[in-house]
Amino acid sequence: MKYNKLFEGVNVSMLSVGGGPFGGAFGPVGEKDVIDTINRALQLGINYFDTAPLYGITQSETRMGKAFKNIPREKYFLCSKTGRFDEDKFDFSAERVTKSVDESLARLNVDYLDLILCHDVEFVHLDQVINEAIPALVKLKAAGKVKAIGFSCYPLKPYREIIQRVPPNTIDAVLVYAHYTLFDTTLNSLIPFFQEHNVKVINASPLGLGLLTDGGPPSWNPSDALAKETCAKAAAHCRSKGQNIVKLAVQFSALTNPSTVTTIVGVKNVQELEENVKWLEEEVDEVLLKEVLDILAPIKDQKRICGLPENN
Repeated sequence: MKYNKLFEGVNVSMLSVGGGPFGGAFGPVGEKDVIDTINRALQLGINYFDTAPLYGITQSETRMGKAFKNIPREKYFLCSKTGRFDEDKFDFSAERVTKSVDESLARLNVDYLDLILCHDVEFVHLDQVINEAIPALVKLKAAGKVKAIGFSCYPLKPYREIIQRVPPNTIDAVLVYAHYTLFDTTLNSLIPFFQEHNVKVINASPLGLGLLTDGGPPSWNPSDALAKETCAKAAAHCRSKGQNIVKLAVQFSALTNPSTVTTIVGVKNVQELEENVKWLEEEVDEVLLKEVLDILAPIKDQKRICGLPENN
């Protein structure tokens, strides 16, 4: 496993484990699978783990906490989130954010979080995130309950607005998802801005929220029919060549952008985890990659509205 510098004195694995599936986002997952997967990830050199209260409505955090209970704290880097607590339940008030971090610490069986992110900020007016949530997290950082702070969202616009409106060096890292995939590389447009403001970039959802899979996306994926049909064609083309589009997608996302620190993949069990790790050790099929990129060209960097119109 290769490692990249995230913060001073903190190196994280280039591949990291996302806790969305541990809460059932992509189908049923047993508690034993969660514990076994986390232990195997550590054995394979993965030290970055991501979760959120939203995932399984606290189920992901609770299960991951059971896995971490007997693991030395210095062996892993743990990120959770705050502000989004259900599909349509958001609260970025200082009081709720502060309480949420304490709740996450208890569920995860830890004394501190390495990183805390305001979760899916595009669904609310950004003033509360900027004026209440982030200052609350700054206080929690000073108290030692979190080591670093940031935020995540799907539209790219809020990244500039929030970082420019808070005091310099307030935001340590951002999580950008589904914007560095086989069909969307718009993350690159923001890399110079992030570098200018000394903000580290965590890349997530290399499969485009399930679009780049043989089975297609889950029912909650908001993409339009063209995107789903085009990705299905790309997956079918990979199968016709005896290949798996998931492999190509993970390789592309994790291996071809040196500006991101780690790429988060969601896995449901040890087998899926081991496949992802193995793929990073194999060469990219450049011919197949070009063919797939050509198939996906009609939806390349297609903009999708998410959250409040003002945040897009």
